[in-house]
Amino acid sequence: MKNKETLSTRKLVLTALLAALVVVGSALRITIPIDIGGTTSFHLGNIMCALSGILLGPWLGGLASGLGSMIYDMMNPLYISECWLTFLTKGAYGLVAGLVIRGCKKEWSYGWASLATAAGAVTYAALYLAKSYFYSGLLIKGLTPDAAWLSVVAKLPATAFNAVIAYIFAPMLAVAIRKALRESSLRLE
Repeated sequence: MKNKETLSTRKLVLTALLAALVVVGSALRITIPIDIGGTTSFHLGNIMCALSGILLGPWLGGLASGLGSMIYDMMNPLYISECWLTFLTKGAYGLVAGLVIRGCKKEWSYGWASLATAAGAVTYAALYLAKSYFYSGLLIKGLTPDAAWLSVVAKLPATAFNAVIAYIFAPMLAVAIRKALRESSLRLE
């Protein structure tokens, strides 16, 4: 018989905990208005999105990062209309990070966690900037293509900053948490 992976209480609790940490990380932000109508933010939510994928794997990590980010958006009137898109784009962050970690054949290390974070960050940045151009810029705000492109360019510094901060801190946290769990005889699997 084939062993089926089950959703244990521990996995469910860790998914909810990481989703809550994504909400908190997303709330720790500095929002900056941009000239072309809209805002951009420096925040810590991406660290928790990458951490979710690294620790929980692709499906639960994607769920935790997407759900936590969506909940944050639902609590903020500026972002509530696009919370469903945030669920998809931030969910992709955790999903891709988890897929990269799952792809390593041996026990993963800081290097694998860094690679997973980078892959998740690049995926999310591409999806976020595409959403900013097509959905927020052209469809919702009715900007011309040139103006929508300028709004994307204005968001690049914050997007890059958030990715770099996640790249620095998520792998360190993942390795430390994994080590602490192993030393206390707890497992994520």
